[in-house]
Amino acid sequence: MGMKSETLTTKSPTAAQSDPILDSLDPAFHIMRLLPYGFLRLPRLRLKLPTLTLPSAMTVYGIILLTYFMVVSGIVYDVIVEPPGIGSTQDRATGAVRPVVFLPGRVNGQYIIEGLSSGFMFVLGGIGIVLMDLALDRNRAKSLRISYASAGVSSVVIAYVMSMLFICIKIPAYLR
Repeated sequence: MGMKSETLTTKSPTAAQSDPILDSLDPAFHIMRLLPYGFLRLPRLRLKLPTLTLPSAMTVYGIILLTYFMVVSGIVYDVIVEPPGIGSTQDRATGAVRPVVFLPGRVNGQYIIEGLSSGFMFVLGGIGIVLMDLALDRNRAKSLRISYASAGVSSVVIAYVMSMLFICIKIPAYLR
């Protein structure tokens, strides 16, 4: 078998640019194409495309932290169920009404303040972990690293102790 020449198989430039829509045999298509668009011209618009800049890393971190706070605080639960902001109970001995922040005995229910305070403790623990991570950077001054580490450890400890206290108030027989 002989070699085939590639010059015989190439298409002409006009054949490669032909559009199958314009090659239509439908006369109504050609009439509709010529009548309204034969004398109308598109205006020359000098529109500038908007340039979008990426947000800074701290902006993204703040948005993610706010979203995390809203999720762990139970904002969706608060919107759907509409619990009261704070509860109240009557003292048996004196008959005085005193406020109650935590809904005792119900694990699947909460007051609004209870959810917000628990969410704040979770966010405080997360910020403490971020501070401890910043303390590991060797390019920072030693005093700043010590400050980050101590603030991070104290934030995590406070968040843990307060979260355990919240659970003990919510479920009285939890640690017994």
